Amino acid sequence: MIDKRFYKKYGFSRIYEKILSGERLSLEEGDQLYACPDPGVPGSLAHLRRRSLHGSDTTYVLNQQLNYTNICVNHCSFCSYHRTKKAEGAFEFSLEDVRARILSQAREPITEIHCVGGCHPELPLSFYEDMLQLFKELRPGAVLKCFTAVEIEHFAKREKISTAQVLSRLKAAGLDMMPGGGAEIFAPEIRERICPQKISGRRWLDICQEAHEMGIKTNCTMLFGHLEERRHRLEHLDLLRRLQDRTGGFLCFIPLPFQTSNNSLKGIAPLSGIEELKTIAVSRLMLDNIPNIKSYWVMLGLKQAQAALFYGANDLDGTVVEEKIGHMAGADSPQVLSRSELEGMIRGCGLNPVQRNGFFEAVGC
Repeated sequence: MIDKRFYKKYGFSRIYEKILSGERLSLEEGDQLYACPDPGVPGSLAHLRRRSLHGSDTTYVLNQQLNYTNICVNHCSFCSYHRTKKAEGAFEFSLEDVRARILSQAREPITEIHCVGGCHPELPLSFYEDMLQLFKELRPGAVLKCFTAVEIEHFAKREKISTAQVLSRLKAAGLDMMPGGGAEIFAPEIRERICPQKISGRRWLDICQEAHEMGIKTNCTMLFGHLEERRHRLEHLDLLRRLQDRTGGFLCFIPLPFQTSNNSLKGIAPLSGIEELKTIAVSRLMLDNIPNIKSYWVMLGLKQAQAALFYGANDLDGTVVEEKIGHMAGADSPQVLSRSELEGMIRGCGLNPVQRNGFFEAVGC
């Protein structure tokens, strides 16, 4: 543990004591952490918190990601993935396509399927129910982490039923939990500029609350490094922890650095590595009630993902297999990592790799 005199030097004695005691930080204290000229201060405090929760254990999952379509009724300006139905590069999978992709990894001991896509204008809810049932048939032991709150709202509008009814039907078909995508930044003034056709931040939170109250756990995210300011990030984190106070349904927070290529948001330079790491550290310190912080190597890159394990993150995601959304936006990370590569990355940091499932439960090797 770093001597408390180090924190006193920067005026962080009170924050240090609050972190040791588990007391919640204010937005003003979050801003103070961001403003510190030495990134080692928020980084070491976040690592202290990470160690108190998880020790040196760093989790990973053997998972398969499936992006079933990029055809989407929303035209978010930050998104490099969406296409209209007749646009070049548009695609949609049939159930047979889905079957072939799942079977292509049949020899791998997958414990999680992560399935998300665009808001397709024509596919009925029965397609998604059939897809979940197909996943269960082919991978009966895998946790099905499928469909964002944005997709759930889209399904409900298309079927003219409530989101609670959609969630109930999908749960009956095999849905185990939901990923955290679509949160972006909750601030209405930013959301209006980057994703005006998407549901509001308030609605995203409401759908997650519905899911939690039905026993469906979810993850949560924040897309940062586009048009938002630090205060928007802090307000976003505060709204997440307030919902977590009520429901306890968030398993993991994933900070997602904005990928600057192939979208209509022009003139935005990538964040510095230090700003990315500070954001991960501040997230760990602000989200005192969300147990896990993911270092998503797909968007961070492999080396930055390792560094993030010392800035509050305790999870390295997984094998992934095939990811389209981040890579279509310019991510230069690999498409897949093996178990040995993930464990090597973790051990190379002096940390202990622990294989998990989608619920962040340790599983045997």
